[in-house]
Parts: sequence; structure tokens; C-alpha cells
Amino acid sequence: MAEIVQTSADVLQMQGVYKSFGARYALNNASFNLEAREIHGLLGGNGAGKTTLMNILYGLYREDKGTIKLHGKQVEINSPKDAIARGIGMVHQHFLQVENYTVLENITLGLPGNNRFSADYRDETRVISSLIERFGLQVDLHARIEDLPMGTRQKVEILKALYRGVGILILDEPSTNLTPQEVDGLFKSLREMVNEGMSIVFITHKLQEVLDVCDRITVLRHGCHVLTLRRGEATEEAFIRAMVGEEMKIQESVLFADHARRSPVVASGQPPRLYVDSVDYKDAHGVEVLRNLTLDVHAGEILGIAGVAGNGQRELAEIIMQVYPPSSGKIYLDGRDITGMEANRLLSLGVSYIPEDRLHDGFLPKASVAHNLILGWHHQEPYSKRGFIDWAKVSREAVELIDRYNIVTNGPSEVGANLSGGNIQRVIIARGMGHLSTLLVAHNPTRGLDIPSMDAFYSLLLAKKEVRVGILLISENLDELILMCDRIAALYRGEIMGVIERSRFEKYEIGRMMSGVRTDT
Repeated sequence: MAEIVQTSADVLQMQGVYKSFGARYALNNASFNLEAREIHGLLGGNGAGKTTLMNILYGLYREDKGTIKLHGKQVEINSPKDAIARGIGMVHQHFLQVENYTVLENITLGLPGNNRFSADYRDETRVISSLIERFGLQVDLHARIEDLPMGTRQKVEILKALYRGVGILILDEPSTNLTPQEVDGLFKSLREMVNEGMSIVFITHKLQEVLDVCDRITVLRHGCHVLTLRRGEATEEAFIRAMVGEEMKIQESVLFADHARRSPVVASGQPPRLYVDSVDYKDAHGVEVLRNLTLDVHAGEILGIAGVAGNGQRELAEIIMQVYPPSSGKIYLDGRDITGMEANRLLSLGVSYIPEDRLHDGFLPKASVAHNLILGWHHQEPYSKRGFIDWAKVSREAVELIDRYNIVTNGPSEVGANLSGGNIQRVIIARGMGHLSTLLVAHNPTRGLDIPSMDAFYSLLLAKKEVRVGILLISENLDELILMCDRIAALYRGEIMGVIERSRFEKYEIGRMMSGVRTDT
């Protein structure tokens, strides 16, 4: 693997870092250095070791072996408290916040002498307001966390670190729950921080982001340092090669193909494959999650649902799949009312589903890989006759699916719990894609996949489209939707803000809809 050249400008050096979890090495002689006044992108596929390496720097994990130097001096970091005392802060992908506290209370929470019932917060307000002004992190200090969108919550976490005086800030996948406009605002704030002397580590798997914002980019693969380049030397292909090796044929990739002329394979005069008609849904607490939601998906079309997480995407998918009924409204498949139909009946009509939560929805960790690959279809032919499952048939089919979807396993009989997260996702994709269907509902299907597996999934999705399967692709990855979809609808607080045709795709327009701005359709 490539060697890192240390320089006098380094504020941080991590060398020869090893970390294992059981028999698996998450980091294997990993190295990383950070210069003063830079945004350094830490790039790699899922499981590459990016977050593990930074969790060691932040004191959440202890390295098995290796050294950490700050400003040239070797240090030990045993806890986040140690890290913060040494000027290192970290904003995680999932925020640790007290929902019913105000922004100000969350920022100061845990500091010596802080008591939310007796503190007057005048000094704190003055200091934090200065940080807000300096770095463009606009937020109402008196707003409650539970009332804030994800982009604003992230600003709270950044302010929390800045208030504690950190000089090194680690951001883990910071753009995951942001609109394009919020991403631009974040990048501008990061540049202001660097201009004032800070150094930032930007963990991501998104190539374009690091090319847009980072001064240098390091690639990890299988827990090892592979490549570090300055932005001016960088190309997408160089990073793809570093992330996946030589196993992927770039020129044949869906990710790099020109899709500008692609159009839906839609037959006129036919009812839509899926028609969701004026659906409302209230949850168990009476909260309205979906409001008067109407959409259609035609045969041979990919309709994307864009939105920041938590705006009703999961409920939409589960209502279509009859996990629970809508409070009002109807759902039609090829003109047939399927509202309230049992899920196994839906499968027999050709509806396939890739659920969002691979560990809790549709995967049995104690069952075999083969059983998981036919879950839902196991009571139907050709797997079952007269109530008895033909396990020989199931095993043969499983071997074929394991090969076709590159599932790394010891065979059909292996227990599902033994699989890695990425391979569990491949099992769920194989089940959703590997059976004949007329409608596919896929919710964040590529989460947890490496780049070659994402590319293979996109190829399979286009193949489904060519045989006139209607596809509803629900994804929080806007780049994915722009790449794959014929139309994109934006969901905000359970309502469709508008639908845009492929010829009009523009990420900032979609971002406005994701923020609650309606557009003409």
C-alpha cells in the first residue's frame, strides 16, 4: 500500500494503526496525516475503515497497535473527553441530542457548572452568537431541537464542538441528510473555519463532494491507506480505482455512462403500474405522517422519491406494501384496487420490495441464506406445493442467486447472521430483484453497498425497466435519483411538493422542493 509522507505542516499523524473486531481487521496498518488549515477528505467504500480510524482519534475506540501524534508529540487518547481536551471534536452521522432541550442547552450540555434550571446563559449566548456570526451557522438558540430540520441539527453539533474550542473537527458523512443548498452552506462554513486556522476531516463515500470541497483526499480500502492526492491532481477514475482496485470496468459502468438521452419504456393508453390516490396516514399517536399523497408509476418507468430522512418515505413504502392500511385513500396495481390486500397476495401479483431496514424488515438472522432468499415467496410455487417447501429446489435457486448477486457466503445453508452488512443487503436485493415482478418498490437499496455492487444494482434496475417493470425508487441519495430516474417527486412532511421530468432535472430545484417549496408539475 502507499506510504504517507509526513511534513512539517502536519498537525496530526496517525501511523501503523491496527484495529480488529473478533477475527476481522477493520484497520490493517492504516496511516493518515492532517495538515494545518486544510479540509482533508477521507474516502472509501462501506467497511473501508474510515469511521473506525476517526473513532480511534476521537477516543471512542482504542487502537490495538499504532501511534498518534499531535503537533509532533505522541499522545494517547482514551475517551472523547481526552480528545476534546486536546482540541479534537467529532460530529457523528447520528446526532446525540436531547430533543426537548433548546439549541443553547444542547450546546452547553455537560460542561462544568452548567445547570439548565439556574444558569442565565448570558455569557454562553454571547460566545455562541459570535461563533454563529463568524462561521455562518445560522440557528435560533432558543428553538427546541425536536422542532428543527436535520440540517439545522447538524449546525448545532458543529457549534457544540466549536464552543469547546476544538482545532481539529471530524465530520462523519455530513451531507447525508442535507439538501443541495444546505450542502453548499456547510461547505462555505467549513472554508471559513479553515481560514481561521482549523483543520477538518471530512468522511464520505461521495466522490463529487471531496472534489468540490477538499484540499487533499485520502482513500482507505480494506482498512489500509491506498492513496492521498491534492485536489488539483485528483480525478474520479483515480479514486474509483483506489477504492475498488481493478475489479470494475469503468468504461462499462452505469455510474459513468451518458444517460442524457435515456427515456422511459412507457406504453401509452395503459393504466399506471402503481397509482396511489389521495392517501393520508396517521400513526399510532394520531400524528399525520402522509397528507393527500398522490403519485403514479408507469410500466417501464423509474419514479424517484427524494427527501430528507423522516419525511414519510418509510410510511409510503410500507403502506404500498400493505404493512398497514392508509387512514384514507386508495392504492391501485394495474388498475386493480389492492388497498388492504395481504402481503403474500401482493407478491403473487408481481410486487417486489427492497425494504429500508435490512436488519429488522425482511431478514431472519437465525435462518439460512437460502431461506432468506425466498422469504415471502416460500409458500408459492415453485418453492412450495401442497403446503410443503421443496428445499432441494430452494437450494438450487439459492446457488444461482448467490452467484448472480455476488453474495459472499459459504453456501445456501449458512446462517444469515454470519453475513456482513453488505452481503445481507445483497441477499435482500437478490430476493427483491431475482423473482418475476411487474412492480418494484425499493427503499434506499444501495445503502451499505460498495461501488461495484452499486453499479451492478443499477444495471439490474435498468434491465427491469427494459422489460416494463414499474419501479418506485425511494432514496436519500439525490445523486442516485438523478442518475437513475425518469421522474423525481420530492416528499416534504408527508406531502408531494412537485414532480420533475428527467429533461428538467436540476439538483437545486429538487432541493427547494425537499425544503418544502412547491413547484408546478
